[in-house]
Amino acid sequence: MTYSISQVAKKFNLTIHTIRYYEKEGVLPFIKRTKSGIREFDQKSLDALNMIECLKKTGMSLKDIKVFQDWCAEGDSSIEKRKEMFEERKEDILGQISELQHVLKLIEFKCWYYGKASELGSEKAVMELEKDKIPDEIKKLYQETHDY
Repeated sequence: MTYSISQVAKKFNLTIHTIRYYEKEGVLPFIKRTKSGIREFDQKSLDALNMIECLKKTGMSLKDIKVFQDWCAEGDSSIEKRKEMFEERKEDILGQISELQHVLKLIEFKCWYYGKASELGSEKAVMELEKDKIPDEIKKLYQETHDY
């Protein structure tokens, strides 16, 4: 089964321009075309695009994605390089997740804080709350997000 560029763009939530750019930059070099020049995307193309989007979400540049694809084309001789690249990506993502968990805790605290301020009528009222009136999970969130 083959797909048109518009179908692929919709499937991956990309613009047609982006897909054409990927092709121009050489990270989608094996797109087949009909006799009239219309791009046809097969499963191999979709898999490649899925990998490109995955690697881009890790912060990888198109230039580095191209290097990865070149390693894939080399075959088994580059397995170790590819493994190391994915291990580095994994570490980067785990770091980002950790940072985002910290951000989420601060946001959760602020949701409680402003919700309580709205309920009580002022921020001052929240700041004057007795410690035993503040839920333990909120105290913990405050400590975790204000422990510099």
